[in-house]
Amino acid sequence: MAIFLTEKSRVVVQGMTGAEGQKHTSRMLAAGTDIVGGVTPGKGGQSVDFAKRSIPVYGSCADAVAATGADVSVVFVPPRFTKGAVIEAVDAGIPLVVVITEGVPVHDTAAFFAHAQAAGVRVIGPNCPGIISPGQANAGIIPADIAGPGRIGLVSKSGTLTYQMMYELRDFGFSTAIGIGGDPIIGTTHIDALQAFQDDPDTDAIVMIGEIGGDAEERAAAYIAAHVTKPVVGYVAGFTAPEGKTMGHAGAIVSGSSGTAAAKQEALEAAGVRVGKTPTETAELLRSVLVAV
Repeated sequence: MAIFLTEKSRVVVQGMTGAEGQKHTSRMLAAGTDIVGGVTPGKGGQSVDFAKRSIPVYGSCADAVAATGADVSVVFVPPRFTKGAVIEAVDAGIPLVVVITEGVPVHDTAAFFAHAQAAGVRVIGPNCPGIISPGQANAGIIPADIAGPGRIGLVSKSGTLTYQMMYELRDFGFSTAIGIGGDPIIGTTHIDALQAFQDDPDTDAIVMIGEIGGDAEERAAAYIAAHVTKPVVGYVAGFTAPEGKTMGHAGAIVSGSSGTAAAKQEALEAAGVRVGKTPTETAELLRSVLVAV
């Protein structure tokens, strides 16, 4: 089992004919992902050759779904085209849309997320590394060779910290690792992933990585206290961040005492989550939990 993305997922890549799209399609194919097509307006009928196969290109998501039965889209298009690309995927009936693009205007994200919610479509991102179920499929830019399959679930706001935590716990492996992104509006939250991992019989423990800014981690802590019975360990990036300064992600800004790493740590620990001061310490906390089990 895994959450959201499995070996049965049939993936199309919007923007596959671009440089980033081609590069990461090649990497996803190497990870075993079943990529059934690319989507680029005006290039329908073409194909792109990769190491072991040629992937057809369709002019629209609707054409791709009709021809391939795709049920996942990974979006590699420039920010100004992202809203249209996501809405197109939603209208084509694709139930999972993974938006890698960064720099998407917040009002565009609000618009396509509302459209997706109304249609019952899950969006991951934007400005995220995507999702990987090691040994099954990889939708996005997460390196597939960091860790293999296992029984840890990982949800993270940060791409690079996703990679580091996978490396730190590579001896245990992961059911699914999902990078949700750090923009002010994102399609999938910590709570969404926590719920899915709680319901997944092949996930034994969960790592949650947050960061300063907003109250997502506090809300996740409340959800964990009420609904999660599996062990959860956490890490909050930004303990040394100066007040009032945006740190990397658009949503990572602290105002006064609101959104600080210390406040988030306090909320998580009150919910029974053990919080590490560094990624390595967090990995050691989870390792001790798994050894105890």
